[in-house]
Amino acid sequence: MSSQFLAPALQEGDEEVEQTLRPRRLADFVGQERAKEQLAIALEAAKARGEALDHVLLVGPPGLGKTTLAGIVREELGVGLRTVAGPALERKGDMAAILTGLDARDVLFIDEIHRVNRAIEEILYPALEDFRLDIVVGQGAGARTLTLDLPPFTLVGATTRTGLLTTPLRDRFGMTFRLGYYEHAELTTIVSRSARILEVETDGEAADEIASRARGTPRVANRILRRVRDVAQVRHDGAVTLEIAREALELLEVDEAGLERTDRELLSAIAHKFEGGPVGLSTLAVSLGEEPDTIEDVYEPYLLQLGFLQRTPRGRVITALGREHIGAAGSADGLF
Repeated sequence: MSSQFLAPALQEGDEEVEQTLRPRRLADFVGQERAKEQLAIALEAAKARGEALDHVLLVGPPGLGKTTLAGIVREELGVGLRTVAGPALERKGDMAAILTGLDARDVLFIDEIHRVNRAIEEILYPALEDFRLDIVVGQGAGARTLTLDLPPFTLVGATTRTGLLTTPLRDRFGMTFRLGYYEHAELTTIVSRSARILEVETDGEAADEIASRARGTPRVANRILRRVRDVAQVRHDGAVTLEIAREALELLEVDEAGLERTDRELLSAIAHKFEGGPVGLSTLAVSLGEEPDTIEDVYEPYLLQLGFLQRTPRGRVITALGREHIGAAGSADGLF
């Protein structure tokens, strides 16, 4: 079974709280120091010249701050923001309506930009490079092209799968930032900041414990904090101590490495059902009752980061570290 608490995708009811926890200024954004430094210079230069910021591509696993950075770009520039998901852009008319509705220097944020179709890409090419929109009127020999000028704008694209972006689209971004997993100290700072915003009394040891199990991901850290807050409120006096944090984490089935039930089931399946691998992604997905994309985008990146899993040309293989974590010398059932 997949845990409903910690998957990086937002759960229903959490989105409004998530918005309140997001920093609105670059100075308040914790981590990703190199990207912050480069972005700060570009923002300052664009504001000084009164120009639109160059197009920005944000790459990285879910929950690392891509959407937050898009909002920060908008706030720092003091302009409008239009947000759309790549899969929702199905027709050329949809994209044309969005582009013609932008004001000068506005920010257009396309999440999962690797999932926009080829027809939408063809509209984006001249829009990004020359700020123009080419519209074909009529069909066959009588067809003609109308060109509309667009105000200079900034496209911020976010993707978890940069390899799926076509080269012509990728080349039209002036800046590309790869967001990495967060350091433990950075996550502790984020948890402490979020606790203050949520008005939850949280001691330093509790914040440190939550950060250590947050999979290097701010969104997961904030999600754990909210669930720990629930336990503290319902079972205790509302304050979050180290003991209460550990009680809540045990209830959530999050272990010391930050792995949840599905992570351990994935490692255990490779170790026991498939003799350590290699096993193909589709076969592994069927055995776990998960979608291949969910395994590849949500669970595998952190397991790879920890060195618990390897991707090989023949399939997935559990490593010695992974075996050690689940006790694969014997049975892993005791973990569940």
